[in-house]
Amino acid sequence: MVSSTCTPFRVSVIGAGNVGSALAQRVAEKNLADVVLLDVIAGRPQGLALDLMEARGVERHDRQIIGTTDYADTARSDVIVITAGIPRKPGMSRDDLLLTNAKIARETVQNAIAHSPQAVLIVVTNPLDVMTHLAWQASGLPPRQVMGMAGVLDSARFQTFIAMEMNVSIADISATVLGGHGDLMVPLPRYSTVSGIPITELLPEETIARLIDRTRNGGAEIVELMQTGSAFYAPASSTCAMVEAILYNKSRLLPIAAYLQGEYGLNDVFIGVPCRLDCQGIATILELNLTDVERNALHTSATSVRQNVDRANQLLAATV
Repeated sequence: MVSSTCTPFRVSVIGAGNVGSALAQRVAEKNLADVVLLDVIAGRPQGLALDLMEARGVERHDRQIIGTTDYADTARSDVIVITAGIPRKPGMSRDDLLLTNAKIARETVQNAIAHSPQAVLIVVTNPLDVMTHLAWQASGLPPRQVMGMAGVLDSARFQTFIAMEMNVSIADISATVLGGHGDLMVPLPRYSTVSGIPITELLPEETIARLIDRTRNGGAEIVELMQTGSAFYAPASSTCAMVEAILYNKSRLLPIAAYLQGEYGLNDVFIGVPCRLDCQGIATILELNLTDVERNALHTSATSVRQNVDRANQLLAATV
């Protein structure tokens, strides 16, 4: 829950890898909040924080950036972002990361929330929808204070591919992607528009199908190209949009991984759906009017997420 005091907003980023450090830069240089960058590798977060601080003379902001290995330094955070975890390597799916990142997510969330129990929690670690569910279980927070960054990134990728295909400005494009952050995500061409015109009226079916396939494999395409890493600029920008909406109570309608309790006919699962964000987290969940095909695809995606949550919990229980 974002504080109403005169003290600067504070965002804690747990994990000083590529996504975490890029996010810290976005938040500070957009002058949104002070940033605490935490990592288990001594020296890395401190070095990155000092580097970002030394850029202030050029970027002309006065935000404080702290690097640390001590969770006590994250106290009184308004938003906590979990980026810690191992990234994908070529040939790996997001689900291959399940057990290792499940342990990391559970530990980091418990440590961070212990110092900032009123914070809004955003999970970026993959497999994202599963990690968001595990983070919520570990946090003890109300569902509205916990969310995953998924649909913002997937929709941004869909927007980009539409813009590239049609050679039009990205400013005129709005795209909607529901479902899990993986191969079973559900891009919605009917709700994806160029200057308000659905792409179903502008592009042939085979072209739309190709763009949907590229969107579903957007992260894997980058992994294959980079070989030694995964996407971080677009994920950081997507997360920053959520952070800004929460801190400044912008009431933005964004597709995020939210906990469903009957919406879309789904229960007890975090899955990507449109939500209105406010200063306390998720204000409302918007239920779109879906066709039978779209609803079935969303349910298939949710079933996969739920199965992986169960599998992760079983694996975690076996390691106790």
